[in-house]
Amino acid sequence: MIRNAIGSLMGLIGAAAAVWSPFRAWYDGRPGRDYRIEELFSGSGVTTDPPALPGSLLLPMLFAALLVLVAVLRRSRPLMAVAGVVVLGVAVLWMVRQGQAAGSLSVGADGQGLGEGLATAFGAGALLLLAAAVMRGRRRRPRRHDRDLDLDPLARPPAAQYEPWGPADRT
Repeated sequence: MIRNAIGSLMGLIGAAAAVWSPFRAWYDGRPGRDYRIEELFSGSGVTTDPPALPGSLLLPMLFAALLVLVAVLRRSRPLMAVAGVVVLGVAVLWMVRQGQAAGSLSVGADGQGLGEGLATAFGAGALLLLAAAVMRGRRRRPRRHDRDLDLDPLARPPAAQYEPWGPADRT
């Protein structure tokens, strides 16, 4: 129970960080909400056209946060892990497309290069995967077989008359 609580708390913190990351600078001071989702899957890489907020990188992060909420409510380790993979996948795919568009990626100071929003997304994805590892999940209940079910209590003889090893000699 404690492991589920700690894993759930870590997952909720990771989900909040994932949703917060598109509002931070990802590259050259440009926030993640200024990148289109379609640009992640196009061959040309990222462009400078700012999208509407629902069409930005915020949408997959909100989807991952929704998966985390469902995972916490259902105590599901696989859903928590899928949410972490979604966040990390978006961040890695964005880095590949940004590298294609810019020719190379740089890490620099003064708002140039990779920004704290991307680092927040990577941290959130790692925290979600760690939360999935920490959670215990639901315990499996042992399955009862049909022969173990007592469907008709009147079908058995009373306990005083029931002799599992056969009739006893009463001599």
